[in-house]
Amino acid sequence: MPAIETPAEEIHPDVALVEAAKNGDTAAFEQLVRQYENQVFRVAQHITQNREDAEDIAQDVFLKAYQKLHQFQGNSKFSTWLVRIAVNESLMRLRRRKTAKTVSMDQDIQTEDGAIPRDFAEWRPNPEEIYSQSELGDILRKTIQGLPPGFRTVFTLRDIENMSTEETAEALGLSVPAVKSRLLRARLQLRERLSRYFRQQRSEAHT
Repeated sequence: MPAIETPAEEIHPDVALVEAAKNGDTAAFEQLVRQYENQVFRVAQHITQNREDAEDIAQDVFLKAYQKLHQFQGNSKFSTWLVRIAVNESLMRLRRRKTAKTVSMDQDIQTEDGAIPRDFAEWRPNPEEIYSQSELGDILRKTIQGLPPGFRTVFTLRDIENMSTEETAEALGLSVPAVKSRLLRARLQLRERLSRYFRQQRSEAHT
């Protein structure tokens, strides 16, 4: 009976680019920058809610990534490693601006109608669908801006950048349960804030 051949594990194209960059190939690193500069900028802008800060952060991220390239061991995706740097730089920028409010991640979610049960945690409509509509996209962006940084960061990576729970946990240095908990709370807060906004709009329309 012939031996069954198992397919070799596919190597991500970034691996070769990273190794080339480590060996001094600047063109290889520039290719990595082109591939991920938009994602890094989006993550920074969602966390800081400031375009100029995001532009500065994106430059800092790639500078630090280049300087610390030897520390990347390939245990995770290169994009996940970059996002982790972007998150750290963004949160440091927020702390320097002293605008981040301290909020306990274990704090119960209370609304004007009392605590929201977990059954309401399902996210509808899909954030990507909302973003395709400019007016609703603007509403969502303003609503996300009101979230505490810890919630906003997790929501950005999971529901906007579509990173997996495991990748998000790795990028943020959190456990998977902690990511799930923060994501749930972020979705609950967004759901309540958006519901309150649309209730207000309907009320004003009928007055």
